[in-house]
Parts: sequence; structure tokens; C-alpha cells
Amino acid sequence: MTSIRSTRNRIAVAIIIITAVVAVLVVRLVDIQVVQADSLNKEAYNTLSMAQTIYSPRGDIVDANGKVLATTVIRYTVTASPVQVADFVPTDPATGKDLAPVTPVEAAAQIGAITGQTGDAVYALLTADKTSGYALIVKDLNLDQYNAIRALDIPWLQYSTDPQRVYPNGSVGGNLVGYMGDSTAAGTTGTTGTGGLEAMENQCLTGTDGLQTYEKGADGVAIPNTLTVDKAPVTGGTVVTTIDSDLQYYSQQVLAQRVTETGAQWGSVVVEEVKTGKLLAVAQYPTADPNNLDATDSKYWGAIAFSDPFEPGSTFKAESAASLIDAGKATPTTQVLTPYRYKSPGGAVVTDSEGHDPAQWTLTGVIQESSNVGISILSAMLTDQQRYDYMKKFHLGENTEVNFLGESEGILRTPQEWDEQTLYNTAFGQGITTTAAQVASMYQTLGNGGVRMPVQLVQGCKAADGTMTQAPSTQGEQVISADAAQQTVNMMQSVVTGGYAASLLKIPGYNVAAKTGTAEVSNGQGAYGGGYLTSVAGVAPAEAPQYVVSVNIMKPVTIEDGSASAPVFQKIMSQVLQKYRVLPSTTPAVNYPTSY
Repeated sequence: MTSIRSTRNRIAVAIIIITAVVAVLVVRLVDIQVVQADSLNKEAYNTLSMAQTIYSPRGDIVDANGKVLATTVIRYTVTASPVQVADFVPTDPATGKDLAPVTPVEAAAQIGAITGQTGDAVYALLTADKTSGYALIVKDLNLDQYNAIRALDIPWLQYSTDPQRVYPNGSVGGNLVGYMGDSTAAGTTGTTGTGGLEAMENQCLTGTDGLQTYEKGADGVAIPNTLTVDKAPVTGGTVVTTIDSDLQYYSQQVLAQRVTETGAQWGSVVVEEVKTGKLLAVAQYPTADPNNLDATDSKYWGAIAFSDPFEPGSTFKAESAASLIDAGKATPTTQVLTPYRYKSPGGAVVTDSEGHDPAQWTLTGVIQESSNVGISILSAMLTDQQRYDYMKKFHLGENTEVNFLGESEGILRTPQEWDEQTLYNTAFGQGITTTAAQVASMYQTLGNGGVRMPVQLVQGCKAADGTMTQAPSTQGEQVISADAAQQTVNMMQSVVTGGYAASLLKIPGYNVAAKTGTAEVSNGQGAYGGGYLTSVAGVAPAEAPQYVVSVNIMKPVTIEDGSASAPVFQKIMSQVLQKYRVLPSTTPAVNYPTSY
């Protein structure tokens, strides 16, 4: 009896213990599955999930007509998990039914048929290390190839995107567009521009990266079909330039031919719209192709029209003449007895480029004959401060509104820094340095009734919804009177009708106003003798100017005066007038007297 009672007690105790243990387990299970479920799930997910950045496409750079100058293309990389490589059963996307099983050998052949690899080569990559969770199969696939491989429904393949920067027009505008990172190959690396507009407009072009996650197993290998896009990337804005890429191409071709013909060091062309200050072409030779920068000397990777200042020479005489007229000190018919050589009261010596007897020229004749002596004598009627102030009004000695990367402001010293020789030399474009962009702006002012417009290269940053931001100022500034500007333009018509390069400058049907220039270049040791910069700048039609063309050719060998640049001016201005359908002139050219 006692034995039976003892057995019952032991059973009761056992039941109580088992019940207690079960209760504890139940409580713990409830705690894990209910109370802590959310936090534990998150912890498990965070432990097993991997985050990947989805790089946002960089925005485009386009010309004024929307033609793409720089864009981002998405390339795709395919990787595999060799440890998971095995037979699989793909699904028919149309019916959702299983298809015939596919072996790794068959899959490798299918992949190779799309990528251009052999099946054996792909299979070797898949089996090189069967314990690995990663093997690169192929990269730089285009969208069609990527979609074709995805359609194979191979579970042990993984995919990633690789945005690459490309320049569809190559060297056309390459000096302006710039480049990315420090790579010189197509598909440049890096996400930040380091040259040209790529750098200047980086804030507009840069998008917002997205995020995707996938789950991994305990062995660290990605689990197939677990990729989730958590945050979609946002493409950067579009930089809309003022450049006409067709005109840019034409200008580069004409310039390249002439620079080569004359054996020059380099050349530049600037085409600007008179009424707006918009740059329609900023061409140079040599120039760079952002797809292959190594093919060009690095000193030509930028835009020399902004970065390389020079003494402008006789194209600057237009500014000197305009200042005299605006100040009331001269008219186009003002007379000046002009010797070949002139010595100022302070000892400065000025000579003309060719010997001649004392000539009875008007101010118009001085412009037509490009007389250093004549413009120097007349400019002396202005005080030093007046001359300096006019130069500042034309925004010389400062960057243009473009503020291009590496832009130079040139050199414009104050009157207190001028010696007697510099005082006279500045009248004919020596002793001062300007950039090609500054010269074009100066002629834009003369052609626009004396109103200088801010120089424009970029119209703004265009968002995906079409909203335009960062638009530049369009507020003009009256520099000289409308009469002074038009009279100066009228005087320059004499250069085209009767100057030494007239036959190279005329455009049938149009009145053209232009000025040639031949400036001595420093030899690098503080003295002249390093060759010549030859140039032509002008506007058309002269009676109502619409476009500026400015040409500069550095150190030509076969021709050392404005005749080197004149054919480039004539061809490009002709193309501009034709392209933009400018009506021919209906009035005869202004014919001020050139002598008395």
C-alpha cells in the first residue's frame, strides 16, 4: 500500500515538473513569436539581408535644340553563385508553366549565345571554384542583352547596374562639355565632373541614388529571387546649353582646315547672338574628344576661348574708335594726319605695320588701313582715366558671366600702372590681354546699339517635369550710345569693302562690318618676337547686326596677317546667315570718306 502511494507521489511530482517546464516553454515561445516577433524578424532580416546602392543616372548635357552632347547609358553586370549552380526548371513567362529542366552546361551555352562568349568559357567561370559564392560572368551588357539573359530564368545568376558616361558627338563641343573623373576612356569613371560643363554643372547633373536589398543564406550566398527595390534612383537634371551643335561642328571643321593649312599653333572661333549674348558656337582646334582624351594634348582639353588670353591687336581698334565717338571727341570723318612713325611728347614710339608717306586719313580711314599711329594720336584726346573706364564698361579685365572652368580675366592694368608706351599701345590692342570670349562680347555690344548682354553658354537646368532653374541673367547694360555703336559698325564696313583683306571677307548680298588684326606675340622673355596672333571679328548684317563671328589663329606660319583668319570668318558668317535665314541687305553699305 505504501509502495503504491509512493509511486503516485512520484508521478504527481513528475507531472508538476513537466507541466512547469511546458509552461516555461510556452511562455518563452509566446514571447518569441508574439512579444518579440517584430524586433526578432527585423534583426534576422538585417542579419540575412544585403543592401546595394542603385546608382542614379547622371543628367544629360544638350545643345540648344535638345541634341545630346553628354549622356549616361546603363550597362549591366552578371554574376553567379557557383555553390548554387545546378539543374533548374525555368518557367514559361506566357503560361506560367514549368519548362524542361536545364543543365548548367546548357545554361552556359545560352548565356554565351547572348554575350558573345563560348559556352565552354561561361561554364569554366561557373565551375572554377564550386565552393565560392561569387563569380563574374560578364559585364558591360546593354539593355537588350540584359533582358535576354533575365528571360532565361536562371535562379543562380545575380545582376547589377553600371552607369557609364558617353559623348555621342565625340569632339563636337568636347572642349565645352568636359569630362568625368580621371579616366580618359569611353565610359569614364567617377560620379563627379572634373572638366568643362561636367564640373561646372555638377549640382544640376547629379541625381539621387536609390537602394535595393536581397537576402543571403547562412553561407553568405545570395538567395535567388529575393531582390527588392527599396528606393528608386532619381536621374539628374538636364543642362541646356546655348550651343548649336551643327554650327559647332561646321566651325570646328573650317577652323581645323585653316589652322592646318597655315601651320598655326591653334585657332578659336566664337559665334554669338547679338540680341541675347548667347554663344552659338565656341570652337577650337586642336580640341578634345571626351571619349578619348589621351588623343589630345591636355592643354587643349578645356576651352581656350575662355582660358587663353592674348593681346588682341587691331580688332581692339573698334573699341578705341567707339570710345572716342561716344565721348564726343571724334566722328567717323574726324581728320588725322598720320605718319608712318610717331613719337609722342613723352617719348613713346608707334609705327604702322607698313611704311607710308604721311597720310590724310579720317577715323574711318584709320580703321580701314588699320593704322596704329592714327588711332594712337586720336585716342590721346581722351584722358587715361576715360580710356580705362570705357574698357571697364566693356567688361574687359574680368571674367565673362559664363565663368567657365579655368577662365582668365585677362590683363587690364589701371592708368596709374601705365607707362608712356603702354598708354599708346593699348589704343591698338597691345599692352592689354583679352580672351576670345571677351572680344566677341565687345563686338556684340557694338552690334547691339551699345547694349552689352551677359554672355550665355547655359540656358539653365531642366528637371524631368520640364521646369527650368538656374537661368542666367538677361539684363543688358548700356555701355556706349546707340549712335556711337552704329557709327563704329558703319566704319568697319570700309574694311570689307576696301581693306587689304576685303576680297576674303565679302559675303554676296550682305553688308558686313569687320576688323582684321595682327598682334605681335611675346617671345616668352618679356619682348615681342614670338610670332603673330591673326584675327578677324565682325558683325552682320551691318545695318541691323544679328550675329558676331570672332576668329583667332595663333602663330600661323604661311600667312602672318589677318588674311590667315579672314576665310574662316567669311565661311562661318556665311553659314550663320544662311542657317538662320537672315534676309539679305536691302540698303547699300555705308561709305564714309576714308581720306581728306
